[in-house]
Amino acid sequence: METLTRGLPRRSARARRRASTGRHARIHVTTRHATEFIDLTDRLETLVADSGIRFGFLNVQTLHTTTGIVVNEHEPLLLTDFQALLEGAMPADGRYRHDDMTARTVNMTDAERPNGHAHCRALVLPSAACLNVAGGRLLLGRWQRVFLVELDGPREREVSALVFGEGRQ
Repeated sequence: METLTRGLPRRSARARRRASTGRHARIHVTTRHATEFIDLTDRLETLVADSGIRFGFLNVQTLHTTTGIVVNEHEPLLLTDFQALLEGAMPADGRYRHDDMTARTVNMTDAERPNGHAHCRALVLPSAACLNVAGGRLLLGRWQRVFLVELDGPREREVSALVFGEGRQ
């Protein structure tokens, strides 16, 4: 039984053993294609298993403005369909103000490449996914997988993954 101290519950010894904990990892990915779906699920499941977290959350976040994070089925025809949808909506050979280096004045580098299509595609995709951890495992549906979606490859990419929750006893 917990007692109240100044209006707050006092944690039992058992509750202190289950204190919140977290683990962070940066996942490096080398992409090979202009548009590509990289399945991160196995690496994320390993991170969760190694973290000692029994119940909590895994947040997966891309560190780039021309990538996205999605959860869906790893079925090649579906991924091809989604790639075609992105290409149809925001074609690589389209006209984008972002690519006009005579008009653009911010966030430019010497090695700037025309990638307005990739930025526009990324704007319709989430940059992160928050997933449940239950029983020490990443909780996904039968066909669900977690993907980094490359939209401006090939490139070197990084994903930040933070698992947080109640540790094992």
